Amino acid sequence: MDRDCSTSTSSSQAGSRNTSPSRQKVVKTKPRGLDEETVAANFGKLVHSDVQMEDSIWAMLPEDLLNEILARVPPFMIFRLRSVCKRWNSILQDTSFLKFHSQAPSHGPCLLTFAKNSQSFHCSVFSLPLKSWYKIPFSFMPNWAFWLVGSSSGLVCFAGIDGIAFRTMVCNPLTQSWRMLPSLHYNQQRQLVMVVDRLDKSFKVIATSDVYGDRTLPTEVYDSKLNKWSLHQIMPAVNLCSSKMAYCDSRLYLETLSPLGLMMYRLDTGDWEHIPAKFPRSLLDGYLVAGVQKRLFLVGRIGLYSTLQSMRIWELDHVKVAWVEISRMPPKYFRALLRLSAERFECFGQDNLICFTSWNQGKCLLYDVDKKVWSWIAGYAFQSYNSQVCFYEPRFDASIY
Repeated sequence: MDRDCSTSTSSSQAGSRNTSPSRQKVVKTKPRGLDEETVAANFGKLVHSDVQMEDSIWAMLPEDLLNEILARVPPFMIFRLRSVCKRWNSILQDTSFLKFHSQAPSHGPCLLTFAKNSQSFHCSVFSLPLKSWYKIPFSFMPNWAFWLVGSSSGLVCFAGIDGIAFRTMVCNPLTQSWRMLPSLHYNQQRQLVMVVDRLDKSFKVIATSDVYGDRTLPTEVYDSKLNKWSLHQIMPAVNLCSSKMAYCDSRLYLETLSPLGLMMYRLDTGDWEHIPAKFPRSLLDGYLVAGVQKRLFLVGRIGLYSTLQSMRIWELDHVKVAWVEISRMPPKYFRALLRLSAERFECFGQDNLICFTSWNQGKCLLYDVDKKVWSWIAGYAFQSYNSQVCFYEPRFDASIY
């Protein structure tokens, strides 16, 4: 039963750290809406020491100060704290809390995995700072959504085929809010990327030509403030060599073979531009990864034979219009990540962090471009063979409108 925050009680709260005003016996409870998953036996949880505070201190805290404190708590822990009292249970509807939450530093990078079988959706989030798995209920998802487009500033975009119609939807997994976007002008499967403007409290979805689709279709851009798609220039590329796109500094980049190099789309003008940056020799598979500001990376394997292969990272020199090698994956990591020369891997990035995932090995390797550090993500393992993965920033204030 709910109770007022200032009332002393002997019941206990979830986790190894007391969330109640006075020190009490700790009993684990499940957070509302999110369930913590069980992972491998060698996976270690963070341990926090108990902190004692007098009831009177909590009771005398001004509401704004309390909201500012709670806004700095990792979002997944908020679901545990909501069981403390009535006041905290309604915190997600508190405009003061959401204001402080929007101004608080990011909780840190998370990995969102999404998989669908014939009966249900499975979505989990792995928090790198907390080293914990959290399962997110996705009962609101329409059955046609099967493709994880990507995530930006707390929102996640999905697409799929509904009968004969190509559909797109955007949701906030934390608040369980979602909405389906209007149909595109041209009902064909497209490559999509979503970008969020937190200052403007809006988002856009860019639809470009698909690798195997009709390349004569105009580029379409959805604006959440206008709630409609607008038509823009046709991408002047004959042959795309990858379905992977990267968005940074208000520009969208794609790899092309004809013309050779990159195609760049300017979101502010709606125009395409060719960048004649030649790919490194013997590049087997390349992934474009966006960094902070104008930094654009190319990640891929080099070499024709398994014994000669290596994973390398290049950065685009915008002045010289050339790829400059900045790092190589150490052989021990490369052999552990990809045991076979033809083994499939995925690569994606956020804030100068580049993540490598191996489908067969179920492993995840992280490279910090700024610190030049390679590290395995402890406790991470694929929940399903057909999982789709992206970086995710949990935010309560991310609006789908």
